[in-house]
Amino acid sequence: MKVFYRKYLIYGGVQSALLAFLLNLLIEIISRRSLLGGLGFLAGNPKVFFYNTFIIFVSLSVSLLVKRRIFVYVLISSLWLALGIINGVILSFRMTPFTVSDLALLENGLSILPNYMSTFEIVLTVLAIIIAIALFVVAFLFAPKKKNPIRYKLNFVLIIVFMLALYGFTNLGVNNRWLSTYFSNLGYAYEDYGVPYCFINTWLNRGVPIPVDYSEELVLSVFKDGIPMGVDEANTSIPVIHTAGEETKNQPNIIFVQLESFIDPTLIEGLELSGDPIPNFHKLKKKYSNGYLKVPAVGAGTANTEFEVLSGMRIMSFGPGEYPYKTIMKDTTCESVNYVLKKWGYTTHAIHNHRGAFYGRNLVYANLGFDTFTSVEYMNKVKKTPRNWAKDRILTGEILAALESTEGQDFIFTVSVQGHGRYPENKLIDDEKLAVRVVGGIEDEKERNAMEYYIQQVYEMDQFVGDLISTFKKYDEKTVLVFYGDHLPVLSLTEEDLVNRSIYETQYIIYANYDLKKIDGDLTSYQLYSEVMERLGIHNGILTWYHQTRKNHGNYLDNLEILQYDMLYGSNYVYGGSNPFKPKELKMGVRPIWVEKIFNFGESTYVVGENFTPYSKVAVKGDFMDTVFVNSRILRVPKGVKSLNPKDFSISQVGKYNTILSTLKDVE
Repeated sequence: MKVFYRKYLIYGGVQSALLAFLLNLLIEIISRRSLLGGLGFLAGNPKVFFYNTFIIFVSLSVSLLVKRRIFVYVLISSLWLALGIINGVILSFRMTPFTVSDLALLENGLSILPNYMSTFEIVLTVLAIIIAIALFVVAFLFAPKKKNPIRYKLNFVLIIVFMLALYGFTNLGVNNRWLSTYFSNLGYAYEDYGVPYCFINTWLNRGVPIPVDYSEELVLSVFKDGIPMGVDEANTSIPVIHTAGEETKNQPNIIFVQLESFIDPTLIEGLELSGDPIPNFHKLKKKYSNGYLKVPAVGAGTANTEFEVLSGMRIMSFGPGEYPYKTIMKDTTCESVNYVLKKWGYTTHAIHNHRGAFYGRNLVYANLGFDTFTSVEYMNKVKKTPRNWAKDRILTGEILAALESTEGQDFIFTVSVQGHGRYPENKLIDDEKLAVRVVGGIEDEKERNAMEYYIQQVYEMDQFVGDLISTFKKYDEKTVLVFYGDHLPVLSLTEEDLVNRSIYETQYIIYANYDLKKIDGDLTSYQLYSEVMERLGIHNGILTWYHQTRKNHGNYLDNLEILQYDMLYGSNYVYGGSNPFKPKELKMGVRPIWVEKIFNFGESTYVVGENFTPYSKVAVKGDFMDTVFVNSRILRVPKGVKSLNPKDFSISQVGKYNTILSTLKDVE
């Protein structure tokens, strides 16, 4: 062994190569959750396996420039192993792998961690992180240093050669199609092209790519065979028929309800149930427009389905695994259903029975044209599931509150959360309390428990749908409601498990409390709002018009990508050179929070007013006080406040991590 080490392993390049091979094999084993799966990837696709090994090798090659080579090995290896472990853990919670965009969602992930892991598991995770940090310190202090002099010039040249070789191998792989930069299915891409390559791709490949020969002429060529209707903001070179500004009193309220992880369980092959899990949804399908809805996410990625529905843009044109809410939409406005309907006098509202800051909605919604946003921090009497997600029936009252907050027509975009995974493998709901039980098709007890828990949540969500329909049957204003699922649940379903043979399809229904013709058909989520607008005779908006008139053309998706690039990243040629959409001053909540009086009683200070919630916090001269929510009219500061001057007081709605969503200042 000594001879072998001195002859071969003494060289840093050989050490890095062997370590890279072992790391890549371990990462793939963890990702595929199978030793045979990792070895099968090596045997079945050796070119891709060794290409990913070379990626890791290039990262380890920086050790050639330092004496603390062992420490660098430990540090870089730990990062690669962390990637593999995190990816494996995430795949156990959802059906999409770990991407760079998930790092931008770190705060969101931490906020919902208790919904996925027990306290014991969280404590173990924290201890593992502490131990890892301790090992880094020990490795730095005590790991042996290289004794022989380092040949810096030679090693630096070698590293450059390795990097150039990696660039060459990447181009070779893409050109010969054993690699790809286009991931139609992110989960499959990680399996086909390897975890290291795909993860790096989600970092380097961001945004919508610039079209070939991008120019004003190219953008305007999209419209050469058609006339966009009612597009006031369009480039003057584009012919326009102006329809915006017509009388709006006959237009209905429009309510979109995005149902978290909602699918029809009866579409799962072989599953036998004790009853109908979604009777209201099935009843609506018989009478109202419906069909399958192709969505961009599976098992997770609610915000991307949401973005497609609101904007009419296609997520597939963006970088793999990208969340526009966490990238371009943080700083840019874009055409959306909200801006389209504002031309018709609509007020636009968003409602979500979860955290307002989740996915950055409290910031992004202003750039999508919403006037108000009611998140869970502005709701009272919220009931929770055993997994601590808010139940959806609270949304009926919130929708009505939004409608009653204005005199004219309203567009309301509602995002539910009750059906959110991960679903427990132990029985959290007794059989006698289950509305529908699994009576066949699943032998494994853990899988059956998870399925029954999910179906219970879906059943209750369907009851919420029924409540909403009953409410609007009696409502005295014309109203259209659009229900749809955002993605499949986290139940390890495959195409073969589903009647429709697609893990990227949910269903939609368009209900109206007046006579609206039933027209069934399958859609994509980026076509949904344009289809609804067409049924209502609304054609405003470049993308509205585009989807309504061009979805059957051969160059439909190519031209859509050109428009998306021009609107978000390009020169706005389609609008005459500048973005016409201004961010809204987003108002949080539709029920005004106000203070009637402040007084001391005993040792406590009481604030009396209206529309307080458990997230309301009292501040005095800018400093937050310990605040007890008594009810929607009373807040109590247990230790009391000496000054009762209303000008010193403010009331804020504060979410997790002390995120201040809104503040009522100078409560006088």
